Amino acid sequence: MNSYERLCFNLLGKRMKVQREQYAQLRNDLISARSKTPFEVYISTALISSVIVGLGMAIVLGAVTYLLQLPKLISYKGQVPEVIVGLSQYSLILGTIFVVLFSLGFFGGFTYIAFLIYPNIEAGNRRRNIDASLPYAINYITSMSTAGITPAEIFRLLGDSPIYGESAVEARYIAREIDIFGRDLIDALRLVSASTPSSRMKEFLQGAMASISSGGNLTAYFRTKSNQYALENRQTQKMFLDTLGLIAESYVTAVVAGMLFLIILQSIMSVLSGEKTPLFLYAIIYVMIPFGSIGFVIMVSTMTPEI
Repeated sequence: MNSYERLCFNLLGKRMKVQREQYAQLRNDLISARSKTPFEVYISTALISSVIVGLGMAIVLGAVTYLLQLPKLISYKGQVPEVIVGLSQYSLILGTIFVVLFSLGFFGGFTYIAFLIYPNIEAGNRRRNIDASLPYAINYITSMSTAGITPAEIFRLLGDSPIYGESAVEARYIAREIDIFGRDLIDALRLVSASTPSSRMKEFLQGAMASISSGGNLTAYFRTKSNQYALENRQTQKMFLDTLGLIAESYVTAVVAGMLFLIILQSIMSVLSGEKTPLFLYAIIYVMIPFGSIGFVIMVSTMTPEI
């Protein structure tokens, strides 16, 4: 907690504590994102930051509006109500007030909403990272279990291996519950499974809890899950490659061949009509082709599974 967050907490922390139930989803998102900022500190910082951003933008835009006299640039054509005609002499003041209030509400509200949704976005990023690294982490767990290492030590060693990404972070939280808070392995697995953003990690930990509680063969369970996730990974990769091939064909048809056909057609029409400034041709070259390519790049980037 830095000095700014400490200041915000000192100003609003006590009031935010009594509103914990109203922000249940935000608290869950903060836990799933493994944020080190407590809920009261985070929501206090969000409110103070929203007010600061709103006031700052209101002052800047209000000053620009007043100094440049932007409201006086508005002109009326035709008949207008007499009320508007009477208020036209105060257009500069009224326009500035409107800009100030609008900027305060818009930018302040936007900042506040950004603070509320950011933990959910971060939790989603962690979920994708966990799902991508979990099969490799389970292979590591299976190897350690086959060597006779105890389950608690396995998760402790996994947490010390940063190459497994967010799966290692979840393992560190399991080790923390055991080493620092003195919980047994089943309680530690239950707490982490309840807060992890990944449904696959939740399923894996709950299965491990059931295997330990029933006295089953934990190594066999790890080996089974390792084979299962390896098979799912191969299926996911195959589906992605098939989809990527379809996207490539669509790109060649729509952006390459389609745009080339439109360029040739529009060039011929421009020559026949004697048009000196073929605006549609310019739109194809400078707008449709670049933005179409960017759209396909974003689509592929969004669909590509993390490795």
